[in-house]
Amino acid sequence: MLLSSTIQCKMNDMDHPIYSRFEKDELILRDELAIDRTLLSNERTLLVYLRFGVALSIAGVSIIQFSQEGWFWIMGLSCIPIGIVVGIIGVTRYRKMYQSILRIRQKTISDSPAGTMDSNLSSEVDPDHQSV
Repeated sequence: MLLSSTIQCKMNDMDHPIYSRFEKDELILRDELAIDRTLLSNERTLLVYLRFGVALSIAGVSIIQFSQEGWFWIMGLSCIPIGIVVGIIGVTRYRKMYQSILRIRQKTISDSPAGTMDSNLSSEVDPDHQSV
């Protein structure tokens, strides 16, 4: 009973994006800096996923290369696809979080009065933006 209520609570949390509370109000400097830290954290998390995926794949290849036992060879063979799946999960999570943050930033730029946003920030959000 407790487990099902916990799972239901988690499912409800997934329906609302993490940064949905920022979509209602104009962001202040503190919030902008928090989003910048979140972007950097998101990139670090992606690199951790990729590093772990590559390490698993390399471990799998090494185990296959140097193993003498059949069960050990099977364990090495299973490490390779698991490493690839971990990398794919990392990229998927990164892209999902990045799109969420980008949506908030674009909304903030479009809602702000002209001249209040830094041109570097707007060029970061819109790669076709050319600053003067």
